[in-house]
Amino acid sequence: MLVAPAVLGMLYLLVYPLARTVLISFQDFGLRQLILGDAHFVGLDNYTTLLSDPRFWTVVRRTFLFMAINVVLIMGISTLVALMAERLGRRWRTAVLSALVLTWAMPVVAATTVFQWLFHSEFGIVNHTLTGLGFSSFDGYPWLAHGPAAFTILVALVVWQSVPFAAITLYSALTTVPSELYEAARIDGASGVRIFRSITLPIVRPIFMLVLSLEVIWTFKAFVQIWVMTQGGPGDATTILPVYAVQTALAGQRYDLGSAASMVTVLLMSGVLVAYFRQMFRQEAER
Repeated sequence: MLVAPAVLGMLYLLVYPLARTVLISFQDFGLRQLILGDAHFVGLDNYTTLLSDPRFWTVVRRTFLFMAINVVLIMGISTLVALMAERLGRRWRTAVLSALVLTWAMPVVAATTVFQWLFHSEFGIVNHTLTGLGFSSFDGYPWLAHGPAAFTILVALVVWQSVPFAAITLYSALTTVPSELYEAARIDGASGVRIFRSITLPIVRPIFMLVLSLEVIWTFKAFVQIWVMTQGGPGDATTILPVYAVQTALAGQRYDLGSAASMVTVLLMSGVLVAYFRQMFRQEAER
C-alpha cells in the first residue's frame, strides 16, 4: 500500500505513453484521427514506409555517430576529472565537486540558451574572442548556420552537461579502492597507467559500466538541446532519431510515422545496450 502511489504514478507517466505510442505506430493516425478518434489499424505499413525512406537511414547513421562521439568524450573527460579530484587536497576537491554540482544543476534549456549566446554571430563572446586574437575570419561567423559547426557545438553542450554526473559518480567509486593496493603497486614500481589498468579499473568496473550505459541512453535520446538550438538544422545536419520523430509527427501531422520512428529508436537503443552487456559479460566470464 505504501508503494502503490509511486507504482501507479510510474505506470501512468511511463508505461501508458509507451503503450499508446506502440498502438499509434500500428494505426493510420493523423490530425483527423486525433480529433475524431476514428483511427484504424494498418499493420506494419508505417514501419514499411519509415524503413524505406533513405533520409531515415541517414539520420540513423548520424545518431550513432553523435552517440559515439559524445560517449567517448564524456567517459574520457569524466574519468580524468574523477582521478584529478581524488588526488586534490580537501579545499580544491570541494571547489571542483561544487562546480560540477552547479553545472549539473543548470536546467537544460537555460544551458542551451547560454551556448546560443556564446556562439551568436554578432554578439557572441566566442567570435569576439577569436577576432580579438587575430582570427578575422570569425568576425560575424554564423556558427549555427553551418552543419559541422552546429554539430560540434551540440556535442560540446551535451558533453558539458553530462560530465558532472559521470565524474562525481566515478569519483565516488574511486574512493572505495583501498589505498593499500596503490601503495603496494608503487613499491613494486608500477606506473600510473599500469596502476589504473590493473587495480583501479577492475574494482570500479561495475560503476564505470553503469555510467557508460546511462550515457549511451541519454545521448542516444538527446532532444531538448537540439530542438531548442537548431531544431535539427541547418538542413539535417543535427537531426538525430528523436528529432526526426518529432519532425515527422509535426510536419504533416503524421503521428503514426512519428510513433513508429520513436519505437525504432527504442529498439535500436535497446539493441546497442544488449550487445554491449553481452560483450561485457563474456569478457567477465573469460577472466
